[in-house]
Amino acid sequence: MEIRTFTETDRAELRELFARAGEGAPTASLWGDPESEAALYLDPYADLEPDSLFLAVHDGALVGYLAGCRDSSKFPSESERMERAIREYRLLRRPRVAAFFARAMLDMAAAALRRGPVAGDFDDPRWPAHLHINVAPAARGTGAADALMNRWLDRLREAGSPGCHLQTLVENRRAVRFFERAGFTAHGPAPLVPGLRHEGRRVHQQTMVWTP
Repeated sequence: MEIRTFTETDRAELRELFARAGEGAPTASLWGDPESEAALYLDPYADLEPDSLFLAVHDGALVGYLAGCRDSSKFPSESERMERAIREYRLLRRPRVAAFFARAMLDMAAAALRRGPVAGDFDDPRWPAHLHINVAPAARGTGAADALMNRWLDRLREAGSPGCHLQTLVENRRAVRFFERAGFTAHGPAPLVPGLRHEGRRVHQQTMVWTP
């Protein structure tokens, strides 16, 4: 298993991996359009911080990636990236995607009535770095995810980072267990993720943090 940083020649294969990695997990897709979802969770890392985008390569093929950011305050927030994708891809004109956002609005309205929290961006200087990690289904259990995470955490230690955060789903128990093994711990409440469903059920955001 080779772990290396992203180069521009990897972009097409990485896009293809993005579309299928995470298959079967609650976070596999938001609204079913890999192109616009990649504009949120992949392209900004390749464009703005390629030296923090690590790839797992096995037998010459990409099998996983970790998109990292050392300082979230200097990176476009998820909310900003979401707004940009909605405009650029005209998502509200697509029936399937529009249905997702309509459901999200209803979820937020219901949460407001109950005075319950909803998922959002995380901002805490104690854990300024963040990451997204995905491994192809066929590569699960091969050590690819561990190797990617170890490389990223080593990079943060070398850079003197005070800490790192990530956001996953409470319902994604496999991911939560993996992050716990890597040294992350749950932090804060577990608010509803508006619009997102897994097997017909609502899901909840879990923030996790790591301190070197």
